[in-house]
Amino acid sequence: MGAPKGKYAWTATVGEKGQIVIPKQARELFDIKPGDTIIILGDQKKGIAIPPKSAFTEFMSRILDDEEEEK
Repeated sequence: MGAPKGKYAWTATVGEKGQIVIPKQARELFDIKPGDTIIILGDQKKGIAIPPKSAFTEFMSRILDDEEEEK
């Protein structure tokens, strides 16, 4: 059984300092480069998510656009 189109799963090991290495395939797919800053979202019930930069940029644009419209 293959994964649904556009859906991926990888594993990563947490090092002694709490660091993880993002798998190469994921870095390439989401254009993550050395020195990039990423956001990590957490929910105690649902777990951790690391959204792609484009999703965060879109999210922030929506928030900022909504604030301007309310003024």
